[in-house]
Amino acid sequence: MAEIVYSGLTKTFPDGTVAVDSVDLEIDDGDFVVLVGPSGSGKTTLLRMTAGLEEVSAGEILIGGRQVNRVAPMDRNIAMVFQNYALYPHMTAYENMAFGLKRHGVKKDVIKSRVESTAKMLAISDLLKRKPGQLSGGQRQRVAMGRAIVRDPEAYLMDEPLSNLDAKLRVEMRSYVALLHQRLRTTTVYVTHDQTEAMTMGERVAVMRDGRLEQCDVPQRLYERPVNVFVAGFIGSPAMNLVRSKLTASNGDVYAQLGETSMKLPHALLDARPGLGNHVGRNVILGIRPEDIEDAALASSPNGHSSMDVRVALAEPMGAEVIAHFPIEAEPLVGSSAVEALLADEKIDDERLVQLGAQDSSEVRLTARLGPRTAAQTGEPLRVTVDVERAHFFDAETEDSIW
Repeated sequence: MAEIVYSGLTKTFPDGTVAVDSVDLEIDDGDFVVLVGPSGSGKTTLLRMTAGLEEVSAGEILIGGRQVNRVAPMDRNIAMVFQNYALYPHMTAYENMAFGLKRHGVKKDVIKSRVESTAKMLAISDLLKRKPGQLSGGQRQRVAMGRAIVRDPEAYLMDEPLSNLDAKLRVEMRSYVALLHQRLRTTTVYVTHDQTEAMTMGERVAVMRDGRLEQCDVPQRLYERPVNVFVAGFIGSPAMNLVRSKLTASNGDVYAQLGETSMKLPHALLDARPGLGNHVGRNVILGIRPEDIEDAALASSPNGHSSMDVRVALAEPMGAEVIAHFPIEAEPLVGSSAVEALLADEKIDDERLVQLGAQDSSEVRLTARLGPRTAAQTGEPLRVTVDVERAHFFDAETEDSIW
């Protein structure tokens, strides 16, 4: 096992495209770090440079304290798991898992021992004689992981290894990979575009955008303290509601505008975010997580909440919860660099962009995660409350979080 350190890491392609831009990141020995971001954010290029499949334009990569910028891929003692499994179709599962060891001249009895013990750990012992075409997607992915594990590398590099699986199997494999890491404790760098996958698997999550590292932290802190609008809008499902707002002061109190509703900011919020005092009288971007909007009739602690009357545009019963969407009169985030970045991502669906206020109108659609006993119905009025104390605020110009 070994730590991986990126220092000023940069990749510029011949056409001038900067795919990775001066990334500084330390991945501790035995850590599981997930690189997440929209398409074109540079996460896969960074992984390929780590593997030696792309040349480094500037900066350096250290693995176990050794600079590997010019070290051949096979001499870096790392193993990579690909999105498309990359198994040899004419070989059995056993032969695929043993292939790398044979190339390195490992003795047959050692290969047999490693492959069989790894297959037992992955619960694929009965599949070793089958070829990839006789295996399901999940089985092929386990063989691909087994091929990496038998090498006993210093680090694993995983490039969207679960994206080809169906939804149910992807959830199962997600848990399996996380548990496998707990057992092996081998340094792992895992690339995905799926923020839910990132949050549930990573011990730390690194959010990338346009080749730059926006924020790297443990999942819960990333969720609760995003450094800017982009991270706030990308992390979380349903996504954080983001609208333009303005802070005003009256009789010693500070208020934030949410559509036509003026919300009084609790003193606890102002104490936690003293920077808000410097933004009174200025435009800001207001962020509210869907779970911080409740049905007023069922609100657990209405004190300190701000209420407003809305008409539900769409109510989606999910069993344990109801996802409700409703419009308010507010200025959308058209022109926001964060929203533009998300608009450019082919993997962000239209509904999520609507949540982010990316529409040309005077309306913004908010999303609320309501309890199963809510009276919310499509086309019907509803009174909701907003937990103002848990609101997020961002500078309207820099789009950085205000603290």
